[in-house]
Amino acid sequence: MDRYSAMFQRLNETNQGAFVPFVMVGDPDIETSEKVICQLIESGADALELGIPYSDPIADGPTIQAASIRALKSNVTPDACFGLLSRVREKYPDVPIGLLLYSNLVMARGISEFYARAKAAGVDSILVADVPLREAKPFIKAANASDVAQILIAPPNATEETLREIGKHSAGYTYLLGRAGVTGVETAADIPADTLISQLNAYQCAPPLLGFGISSPAQVQTAIKAGAAGAISGSATVNIIAQHLNNVPAMLAKLDEFVGNMKAATQKEG
Repeated sequence: MDRYSAMFQRLNETNQGAFVPFVMVGDPDIETSEKVICQLIESGADALELGIPYSDPIADGPTIQAASIRALKSNVTPDACFGLLSRVREKYPDVPIGLLLYSNLVMARGISEFYARAKAAGVDSILVADVPLREAKPFIKAANASDVAQILIAPPNATEETLREIGKHSAGYTYLLGRAGVTGVETAADIPADTLISQLNAYQCAPPLLGFGISSPAQVQTAIKAGAAGAISGSATVNIIAQHLNNVPAMLAKLDEFVGNMKAATQKEG
């Protein structure tokens, strides 16, 4: 059983959803980033969604763009990121780790080589933010060859055809967009109707995790009640890092509090 399947089975047995924080690897530097990522796991994150610094993150709002800039100023490279991920995987063998990144980072190394390198570092899934489903075949092929889950995005206005294709090719989980636009807590998630999640389930898509604009326990609860398998919170998590750059112990303490509160909100009623 892969790590995502094992996670969802464990959560179902305890009547919980998943809480998945996102941070940028290397923000603000490799040493601090490793402490942050370990803290997220120790504080109760069910899985991780991690970025690799990139100079032109078109799907990201100002908070995550700033995280990329901080990491790049610290000379964080993809190889340094993979080294960190290998250390995290050795310490935490069971936690699903996903990458959310951009196609140029993948193609610069070669799609197959990048996926193989990610797998060797202990990565479970890859979501390429700027590749639409209709152009995803080479990435899906490389993912399958490397035994990495290719994460596919379900937008709020997904057509039946899109849902059908996601059902055919999705693995790990399905990234369900809470709204259109870029990442950020500036605009709250517009929680999708139960019907969209029901459609994803009908097409046997991988379990949906709701992302974009998730910043509070109440939003996590709403996502779970709507039928999502869990929620992803990026900008709210990264904001905590940005607010405590000069005090790492305070940063880790605030992350611990944040993850604990968000995770508590995944408990289902009944």
